[in-house]
Amino acid sequence: MTETIKIAIYLLCVLTAGGCCFLLFRGWRRSGTRLLMWSAICFGFLALHGIAVMADLLIFPSIDLRFFRHAATLAAVAALLVGLVWETE
Repeated sequence: MTETIKIAIYLLCVLTAGGCCFLLFRGWRRSGTRLLMWSAICFGFLALHGIAVMADLLIFPSIDLRFFRHAATLAAVAALLVGLVWETE
């Protein structure tokens, strides 16, 4: 796979997660539903994960940023899990 295609795919992933984050936050501000807020936070961390992947694999290939990638993913899953558990109570 060429470098241009890799950059395009990573960039589209970041833009998609960022767009979902924006739309979910906008929906939360209008309706006040807390699950939308937690979902927006989750997608924000997923966008951050995509940025970390781009930085790790394309910008700084000699530096291992795997810890930050996994930390962003863990934070995304934890945020959504907290939101789901909190809303069921």
